[in-house]
Amino acid sequence: MLSTLTRTAFRTAYGGARGRCMSTGGGRVFETTAETFDRDVLKAQVPTVVDFYANWCQPCKMLSPILAKAVEKDGRVNLAMLNVDEHVELARDYQITSLPTVIAFRDGKPVNSFMGLRPPNLIEQFVKDTVDE
Repeated sequence: MLSTLTRTAFRTAYGGARGRCMSTGGGRVFETTAETFDRDVLKAQVPTVVDFYANWCQPCKMLSPILAKAVEKDGRVNLAMLNVDEHVELARDYQITSLPTVIAFRDGKPVNSFMGLRPPNLIEQFVKDTVDE
């Protein structure tokens, strides 16, 4: 989960709006919404990893910074954060039954996923595989 300060910084960096990612390059971390998911993830020009999280989920709070670091380090993949409590319909569409759930999208299609907390080295490999597969 992103802290309030980090979330505010992301909103400022990406044009002040939730879900808005101004760059077409990789290595970006931002929030997405049901309204912007199509543009941010399904029509993205670079592969995008989606972190389905909830504010009350402790493993989510631990996973999100590890994912962000891996995405920023790799630089070829974006990370979209989606709060499932605020966007229940999207969570239902992607059959999210456990948190955290992470799904990698490439060319508008899910290509890989995992549930739960993973060690940083496995998360880095997951991000790398999102592009290399």
